[in-house]
Amino acid sequence: MPSRTRKFRGLRTHGRGIKAGRGAGKQGGRGNAGLHKYKFKSMLIYAPDHFGRHGFQRPTKMVERPTSLNVGELDAFVPVLESAGALRRDGETYVADLAKAGVDRLLGGGATSRSWKVVVAHASKHAREKVTVVAPDAGASAPGAP
Repeated sequence: MPSRTRKFRGLRTHGRGIKAGRGAGKQGGRGNAGLHKYKFKSMLIYAPDHFGRHGFQRPTKMVERPTSLNVGELDAFVPVLESAGALRRDGETYVADLAKAGVDRLLGGGATSRSWKVVVAHASKHAREKVTVVAPDAGASAPGAP
């Protein structure tokens, strides 16, 4: 099958008009070129939120990023708790103060092979079902306490 190129040899534009064969000239640029000029109406219809800033983002120093730990990770976390001085044993029960180890929340993912009593600021409902959770300052926040 003969190629069309051979047919147009000697013709300046190869049948494409003056600008059509040079890059993306005939389609008005590539991609989003011209959205603030000649493609403005199409931008208003199909992508009205394309330009400008959207939403609000809080300053990073204001955002809390609590450290969390799953119940299933407690057994593997024992060496860290021991090095922080946050672990002791009451018979068969391990008592861990996660606040000393830098953990703010206890989540309920996984399961443990041991019996745990955990002192932590926040715990999820599923974590409370799996281990015994104690508030960090249970005695100081009791009513009538000095």
